[in-house]
Amino acid sequence: MDKDLVSIAREAGIVGAGGAGFPTHVKINAKVEYILVNGAECEPLLRVDQQLLAAKTDEILKALNLLVQSTSAQKGIIALKGKYKDAVKQLEASVNAYEKLEVFTLDNFYPAGDEQVTVYEVFKRIVPEGGIPLDVGVIVINVETLLNLYHALSEKPVVEKYLTVTGAVKSPKTIKIPIGISIKEAIALAGGATVDTFKVIDGGPMMGKVIKDIHGPITKTTKGLIVLPEEHPLLKAKSRDVQSMLRNARTACMHCSLCTEVCPRNLLGHTLNPDRLMRLASYNSTCSTETKASEAFLCCECGLCEYACVMDLQPWKLNSFLKGELGKAGVKNPNHKRPEKTHPFREYKKFPVKKLVSRLGLQHYDVEAPLDEAVKIEPVFVNILLRQHIGAPSTPVVNKGDSVTKGQLIADVVDGKLGAKIHASINGVVESLDTDKIVIRQV
Repeated sequence: MDKDLVSIAREAGIVGAGGAGFPTHVKINAKVEYILVNGAECEPLLRVDQQLLAAKTDEILKALNLLVQSTSAQKGIIALKGKYKDAVKQLEASVNAYEKLEVFTLDNFYPAGDEQVTVYEVFKRIVPEGGIPLDVGVIVINVETLLNLYHALSEKPVVEKYLTVTGAVKSPKTIKIPIGISIKEAIALAGGATVDTFKVIDGGPMMGKVIKDIHGPITKTTKGLIVLPEEHPLLKAKSRDVQSMLRNARTACMHCSLCTEVCPRNLLGHTLNPDRLMRLASYNSTCSTETKASEAFLCCECGLCEYACVMDLQPWKLNSFLKGELGKAGVKNPNHKRPEKTHPFREYKKFPVKKLVSRLGLQHYDVEAPLDEAVKIEPVFVNILLRQHIGAPSTPVVNKGDSVTKGQLIADVVDGKLGAKIHASINGVVESLDTDKIVIRQV
């Protein structure tokens, strides 16, 4: 290996394969005690990571072992739910070949995949308020991100994406497709929708967003597409604006504190009390001199408070609103306490995923979505966004009319900025480009 792992990740354009897409070359450029692979995949209906752990075991373990060496870590630990039987079986059969690698099994609760929750489950270390796992000596990396790192060792950049297509489709499955094809095309690969009118959630049912345009492209961070009938209650809940929710709260909120009872950040000992913030928004008072609106900065917006609420209110949505308003006012997160212990009853307050699926009304769609790498697509064109990651958008290094090949660099990191390289996902010609995207048409 001529290049160091950080440079390899940078050249391949690797970012977090789910969530916000933090550039991997920045994340792994550190010396830490532990590397933690987050294979919990706690969002209901999604299947990517558990299937990759079972099908790509050797590749993932090899990449993890190299990452442990690169960061001088003591151990690399893969955390996944014990219910992922195939993945656990494959990992336990192979992990002993690596002196510093281990497997850790988690219970089936939500949000087991929240990185701060996973860090505590594995290491019993509490990430400080407003902090990141690196503050307690841990780098957390996604399963597919690690697989992309393995491919980068052979100079293969990120040009394809694994994602689960499920819900109201004819053949729910997990597929690998070129980055930049449309969401509509991805749904067609799962047989298409089984209902006439539908909407699509990008990501999991809890933290995913409703897609406005199904002709939009698949990106490096797309993890799942959930197709639901237009009248499904989950879609209605996601479309409810914060102001109407607060109007309901003024008359419906019982201030029972159930939202705080299940809040994963509160259970880790963080100073976040969603019930008090709801009271603050409703009555401009919390009956507590200690509660401040800035507590909202600690919310991870997992949405669990909504499904603990017997009145279907959405404290997380208030927290998101407060963060935005405080940010506009120039207020930064003032919460930096280092909790010494978790809630004394935390172990008894974990929210079972089976119960959550029922509350979401998704029992009918909680089915297998087997990995199908035989699925092929020859897109006429791809729309490759220049911002598929946290940080500055990438800068095009090609021009309209240029011929490009799959894997060729088409946009680079802006000097001195946080970002990631972007590569062509198909062979073709650059049909157009602007500040947002590069369109490549197959020829």
